Amino acid sequence: MDLGRDDVTDVTGRVVELVYRPTAEDFLAALRARKRVSRSARRLRWMVGAVFVLGALVVATSLQRGESPPVPMLVTIVLAAFLLVFQPRLVARQFQRLAERRGEFRVTVTDTGVSVVTDDASNSLNWSVQPRYRETADGFYMFSPEKNACSFTSLPKRAVQDPADVDRLRAILDAHLARI
Repeated sequence: MDLGRDDVTDVTGRVVELVYRPTAEDFLAALRARKRVSRSARRLRWMVGAVFVLGALVVATSLQRGESPPVPMLVTIVLAAFLLVFQPRLVARQFQRLAERRGEFRVTVTDTGVSVVTDDASNSLNWSVQPRYRETADGFYMFSPEKNACSFTSLPKRAVQDPADVDRLRAILDAHLARI
């Protein structure tokens, strides 16, 4: 299916097309942007941090008393550090593996919404489905309205056809979505 500019009818004529194959870095950037929007992601970061701090205090107290630190506490600290550092990367790789099966992503953004076409599927989103977005250096990320931003759409800046399309894309998103 070819979604060239002539095939898309739009009231105002604003159309931005993105063509890309998602990478793990795309999903990592999206997950990082989601952390700033999702209540559960922020809560997880605080909980893991609290476990790390409390574990460090227990280990420091044990060492100060001349005792060896409790092994379960050391395991908990290592696990907390692992979650803080590697969990987003592991999830991003899982997303990338799933997206890799879909092939090339062709996204068309107009004033009526967003259309995503892959080698084996297509999806159209009205603005109300994902009414907010966040911009980072890497891309634009649209999020669903619930507190935990369960679904998102990634629009990597590297995928635009023309560098001026980044500004056009920002203008379309600003006109229809809340920037967060």
